[in-house]
Amino acid sequence: MAVKTAEGLLEQRWRDILSVHARTMCEIDRALHPHGLGASDFEVLDILASESLREGDQCRVQNLVGRVHLSQSALSRLIGRLEREGLVERSVCAEDRRGVWVALTRKGRDLHTEVLPLQRGVLARMLEEPTE
Repeated sequence: MAVKTAEGLLEQRWRDILSVHARTMCEIDRALHPHGLGASDFEVLDILASESLREGDQCRVQNLVGRVHLSQSALSRLIGRLEREGLVERSVCAEDRRGVWVALTRKGRDLHTEVLPLQRGVLARMLEEPTE
């Protein structure tokens, strides 16, 4: 049996994290697909739902960057698609014309409420610590 180095153990731990992330994202995609959503779509809706509880009805798109783990252009395309589907609406920030606000529509909030238990169920199942 090979002796594991500290570096080797660190690398294996990183690969395990990536593996859990990939499997969990796939399971979320499978659970939400019948509702027309993917894991990244849900993340945007979920962040907007939680932000709107704290800060009103809208969130700056810039505040989503880095929280959704997509590039800015991919996030923009995702928000555009969600907007076309009637789940979010965008508006220009009156104080800073470069800023864009995004908010859940009633349809988006209802869909988020409907699928939230599905996503949380996947998280509970996939991230549950194994019992020994």
